[in-house]
Amino acid sequence: MTLEILTSDLLAPVRHGFFTRRGGASSGVFAGLNCGVGSSDQTEIVTINRQRVASAMDVDLSHLAGVHQIHSADVATISAPIDGTRPRADALVTATPGLALSILTADCQPVLFCDAEAGVIGAAHAGWRGALDGVLEATVDAMEALGAHRANISAVIGPCISQPAYEVGPEFLDAFLAEDISNNRFFADDGGDRKFFDLPGYGLHRLRSANIGNAAWTRHCTYSDPDKFYSYRRTTHAKEADYGRLIASIRL
Repeated sequence: MTLEILTSDLLAPVRHGFFTRRGGASSGVFAGLNCGVGSSDQTEIVTINRQRVASAMDVDLSHLAGVHQIHSADVATISAPIDGTRPRADALVTATPGLALSILTADCQPVLFCDAEAGVIGAAHAGWRGALDGVLEATVDAMEALGAHRANISAVIGPCISQPAYEVGPEFLDAFLAEDISNNRFFADDGGDRKFFDLPGYGLHRLRSANIGNAAWTRHCTYSDPDKFYSYRRTTHAKEADYGRLIASIRL
């Protein structure tokens, strides 16, 4: 099956893609393009999937760079292929042509950044914790350190869990209200003590507050479309043993 790659005009002409699960070699609960090296899928199958992504990005597999994601606001700046242990971080930036930055997600926000004029790109994994702690702004700051101009940066949030599928408890809300009482607007009521959190809405708010040039969401929900996307929450509800990871990538 052919790979399915979602793109955004905001990031053109820079090569990029939010890859769906279609077109991969994995089977079972991982069926499709599982790129999660940390999953319990067969290592050689994950490598095949990652090779397909590298080919689509027109780079060698060794030039498909990623990080060991830890739900932080840490950003790795790279200028050469990562040889050995991946940095512990949740975003990476580069100004080096031929390196494809990549992020893995399964409900969290994959966010791709570019300043095409300056030749600087970034990729961030922004779950609720990372977004709250400032990973998106930290990525913009790291791009500026490489010569990007904030007003010229475009950022696109790819497929992630949408508000109708993201039910949370009162302690979750408290963490956001402690940061800013106006964050209440990103939570919808269900009539009880549970709330529904608008993760991409919050991500867009943080990006726009950072005064970048453009920010958008592709408006794809990972939870509600099992044919296209992996979802940690959907897997948890289905009591499945593990779940695949989607990949998003960008390169100069």
